[in-house]
Amino acid sequence: MELPMGAVLRATMLLLVLTSLGAPLVAQEGPPPGPAPQYAPGELVSTGHSFFGTVSRGLASVIEKAVSQWGLPNGYILGQEAGGAFVAGLRYGEGTLYTRNAGDRRVFWQGPSIGFDWGGEGARTMILVYHLPSTDAVYQRFAGIDGSAYFVGGFGMTALGAGNIVLVPIRSGVGLRLGANIGYLHFTRAPTWNPF
Repeated sequence: MELPMGAVLRATMLLLVLTSLGAPLVAQEGPPPGPAPQYAPGELVSTGHSFFGTVSRGLASVIEKAVSQWGLPNGYILGQEAGGAFVAGLRYGEGTLYTRNAGDRRVFWQGPSIGFDWGGEGARTMILVYHLPSTDAVYQRFAGIDGSAYFVGGFGMTALGAGNIVLVPIRSGVGLRLGANIGYLHFTRAPTWNPF
């Protein structure tokens, strides 16, 4: 049985049209995702002023120092923490991780420290987050050296790292904690009393 030439031509044309419609869809895939959107210093200062309130006079200079050392963060955590030490210390905190493109996540942190350190404090904490590839990457241990003095209404800034990710806690609180110590913070999805 022979097909008429018109039917073969129509079938061929239909096949070509369908093939050409599918090809641009495959060829038009978007470029790979770039780096996560970052937060400008002015935006961080504004958020910090709202969060810390009237004790935030020195916040702009602390954020400027962090940005000059580590660049623009792609996330930040706002929360509160408490800690104490007498040679060995503990710190517990909770807050919310904010990112532009991955939503907000509740986070908890705890960690031990050891060193020449004594006192206790309660602090509001803003943690600048650098090079975070995904929100789940924050749930791990971040090591650092913490040496600062906390006075009523004072600010302290430290740095913690794990791989390429850098966290810069900025603390303002009440109490007195003096010294220098070595420790880490372990970030978790749920609160725990175990600092390890």
